[in-house]
Amino acid sequence: MSIQLNHTIVRARDKHASAAFLAGILGLEVSPDFGRFAPVAVANGVTLDYMTAADPQPQHYAFLLDDEEFDAAFARIQEQGLDYYAEPGGDGHGQINTRWGGRGVYFDDPDGHAMEILTRAP
Repeated sequence: MSIQLNHTIVRARDKHASAAFLAGILGLEVSPDFGRFAPVAVANGVTLDYMTAADPQPQHYAFLLDDEEFDAAFARIQEQGLDYYAEPGGDGHGQINTRWGGRGVYFDDPDGHAMEILTRAP
C-alpha cells in the first residue's frame, strides 16, 4: 500500500463559517458534518476536517489548481476584497508569484491560516 494523506484537522473559531469560506474560494462544497467535523473534500480524496476550537493556531495549507480553477479562485479572492500576497508572511502585497512557470498567491482565512493556491509545484 502506498502512503497517502487522508485528512487533516483545521481548527477554527467557527468550523462552519471557516469551511464555507474555503469551499467558496475554491469552488467546492462543504460535506455534511461528520461527528464534530465540517469536512471539505478536495479532488485527490483528502479532506480538511474543520473543528471548532477556542484559540486556533495559524497553519499553512496549499492547494494545487489548474489554470482555469486558479483564475476562478483568484477572481473570488479579489471579488471579496481579500488581501493577497505573492510570498509567505505577507511579502508582495497585492501581487501573485510565478514560481516554477506557474502562478501562486497567498491569502488568509478568517482564523489567520495562510492559504495558498498555485498552478505549478516543484
